[in-house]
Amino acid sequence: MADPHRPATTGRNPASGSKWLDSEQLEAWKALILLTQLLPGALDRQLQADAGMAHSDYAVLAQLSAEPSHRMRMSDLAATMDYSQSRLSHAMNRIEKLGWVKRDPCESDKRVFYAVLTEKGQSVLDGAAAGHVSHVRSLIFDHLSTNQVRQLRRIAEQILPQLVASGGCGQNGSSSHG
Repeated sequence: MADPHRPATTGRNPASGSKWLDSEQLEAWKALILLTQLLPGALDRQLQADAGMAHSDYAVLAQLSAEPSHRMRMSDLAATMDYSQSRLSHAMNRIEKLGWVKRDPCESDKRVFYAVLTEKGQSVLDGAAAGHVSHVRSLIFDHLSTNQVRQLRRIAEQILPQLVASGGCGQNGSSSHG
């Protein structure tokens, strides 16, 4: 029986009418999937070892730090991070106890809360950033030419709109957590 993930020929899947990936696309897809599965763990291990924080916590702090006011509506932060409200609430509970963030109610709408980066949170982020950036460089950018970095950016920017349109990554598809 043929492996449905590795068709022997290009063309259409007779059962569904879907077009198969050609061999080049299949190999690129497998590499991309493996990359997206392994990278989060590698980033998390480094941040845990060097800074005692999870990558998800670093990502929240970095997102807030990127805002001019160092604050975002909780719903906007959840959308930008592609977190459920529940996941963001759990993350905020954890890092709020550490004094890295706080929640401020909106004065004009009591249903709205803002996530706010504290001075302590900025300090923790600043302390973790150098090691994190060094790790990102060693995992990714030290192995790419300037042209490949440009290609990587163009490829990501070409794919991101489809992910945003399908409900991921908030309204603008941007993210500042590396």
